[in-house]
Amino acid sequence: GLMEMAYWGLQPLARFLIFLRVTPNQLSWASLVFGGLSGTALAYGYFGFAALFATYSAFLDTLDGMVARLTEVASDAGEVLDATVDRYVEFFFLGGLILYYREIPMFQLIALFALVGSFMVSYSTAKAEALHIPPPPGIMRRPERAFYLILGAALSPIPIPWLDETFHFPVAIGYPLLLATLVIAILSNVSAIERLWTIGRDVRKREADAFTAHQVAVQEEVHGTEVIVDND
Repeated sequence: GLMEMAYWGLQPLARFLIFLRVTPNQLSWASLVFGGLSGTALAYGYFGFAALFATYSAFLDTLDGMVARLTEVASDAGEVLDATVDRYVEFFFLGGLILYYREIPMFQLIALFALVGSFMVSYSTAKAEALHIPPPPGIMRRPERAFYLILGAALSPIPIPWLDETFHFPVAIGYPLLLATLVIAILSNVSAIERLWTIGRDVRKREADAFTAHQVAVQEEVHGTEVIVDND
């Protein structure tokens, strides 16, 4: 698909970075910096710059994993840094949007729900892995969320005259980004609840199976003891 093509296209760049002795952690930190710049641009209403910096951040985030795999230095510590940077980058972007909409509480609320939904989808994956359960499939994973937000920001500088004439807000709204944020606010929370419910169900099933296995073992032990007593 599209992701595989992008991954294939970035291979030469990843190899060039390896030649320059750039480490995966350095790429992670650079991704964080561009994420911060993206959020800052958004807080001031520069939608185009926000999209550009967020794109750089996403590319660097992809490249750090590729460089780690190609140089065979992938590690748990590197994954922790990568996951942490991902959370902060997402926070910077939506946090910038929340600051930008500070005079319109309704739109701030949409961005806040998008933020918590995004974090809860990622949390559900981490929780499943911590409980040694395969993370359940679901919509609104991080690459999907990033794609919608960046696309929304990129389209937002394009004027939509009939909307601007119909609604009079204190700031330029950036309707494509607001729509993308609304979609994420709804679908990410639905996805997170669905995923966490599935994880809870799987944990309960595993516990029930373990309890049943324990009961069977106890019964077998008791019966085994009885047989020995009878033989005496």
